[in-house]
Amino acid sequence: MRILTTALLGLAASPAMAASEYGFFTLRNTDFVVSIAFVIFIGILVYYKVPALVAGLLDKRAMTIRSELDEAKALREEAQTLLASYERKQKDVQAQADRIVAAAKQEANAAAVTAKEDIAKSITRRLAGAEEQIAAAQAAAIKDIRDQAVTIAVSVAKEVMSGQMDASAANALIDDSINVVAEKMH
Repeated sequence: MRILTTALLGLAASPAMAASEYGFFTLRNTDFVVSIAFVIFIGILVYYKVPALVAGLLDKRAMTIRSELDEAKALREEAQTLLASYERKQKDVQAQADRIVAAAKQEANAAAVTAKEDIAKSITRRLAGAEEQIAAAQAAAIKDIRDQAVTIAVSVAKEVMSGQMDASAANALIDDSINVVAEKMH
């Protein structure tokens, strides 16, 4: 009701009221007719409680927006929590991968050292085996050469002695050999 009174007083004090030749409160004055229509329109809106309905709809929309904002805030916090969790997991996985790589490098280095030692031992064994084979071959060659030299020397000595020796010298040589063997045996 206060609004209606305020609107009427505002219209009554308008310059349109003073400028009209018939006066302001006549149906010939278009400003008056428009003012009356406006007041009736406002009255109908107030009677059907349109401002309350509009305010209710605006409040309802504000509540919907507030709930959507709260939901968005909760989703944002959840997303931040998930992001932090994934970042921690990523750091843990990276640290584990670094440990695995370091362990693999250490194992590879240890395996390389062991392989080098095994190769050195194998080479040493093969060299020793080769040296033994060379020494055995050398000893066998020397023995063969001595045997052949002895054989050649015996045959040469036999030929030389058979040409120079007669029966009495041969018997004397045999007797001397028997005496030497008898001395060495007793």
